[in-house]
Amino acid sequence: MGWRFIVAPQWQGSGSSRAMRLIDGAEAIRGDLPSSRTTEIETPPEAGDSLGTEVGRLSAIVAVRDRLAAELAAVPAEDAPLLIGGDCGVEAAALDWAVTNSPDTCVLWFDAHADLNTPGSSPSSAFSGMVLRTALGDGEGVLVPEAPLRTDRVVLVGVRATDDAEAEYIAATPIASLGVDAATPETLIAAVEATGATSVYVHVDLDVLDPADIAGVASAEPFGLPLDSLLGLISGVRTRFPVTGGAIVGFAPESPVAAVEDLPSILRILSAITSQR
Repeated sequence: MGWRFIVAPQWQGSGSSRAMRLIDGAEAIRGDLPSSRTTEIETPPEAGDSLGTEVGRLSAIVAVRDRLAAELAAVPAEDAPLLIGGDCGVEAAALDWAVTNSPDTCVLWFDAHADLNTPGSSPSSAFSGMVLRTALGDGEGVLVPEAPLRTDRVVLVGVRATDDAEAEYIAATPIASLGVDAATPETLIAAVEATGATSVYVHVDLDVLDPADIAGVASAEPFGLPLDSLLGLISGVRTRFPVTGGAIVGFAPESPVAAVEDLPSILRILSAITSQR
């Protein structure tokens, strides 16, 4: 199996004041990817319009979703896609692709945030905070997939900042959640095994890391996973389950110099996801 890298420097789904830096972050990562196996999705230059909905900048998000869906459909069957964001909202198409192509996959959500708001519960209207809930079938109609992800096929890892509505939803569903202290390779493998899945899709928002290990994120949260712990979790689960695809999102460096300082850590995460076993 080979990997195809798809760069999507979307910022319109973010509610952060640093959102525009996500463009620079995606481009910085792209500079270290093999050009022959990398494509970039054109992102609308304008902010976009909500189109009368409760999802901010919806028109831009739909445009990127559609372009990504077309690019994912062209990925050869023997390859797996790794999406480089941009904000978490770019994964609307990728999560749909993962469920359609690998119905028995489990989504591993390495993220400081659950991203489980609905348009009605979101305090910000930012789609990045709704993308996983949308993939599960609850969201703005134009973005909800025909075949939603199942709640019992999601494992949250490192989530430590949730809104009340998100916490209530997690408690009411079979979604599994491993906090920073509880997440070990053994507990993660056990959590995936309990879902009955035969493969995994790996989402990594860089804000899952402790701020001491990475500076360039749009929405940092304290007390995150150390880099070595994240690498161990990904490598550990890969000894038991094949990876069908994934994403690395949320890189928002303050400057080119700051990007260079963070890139070695990001490339180690990329390698942990894509290395051959």
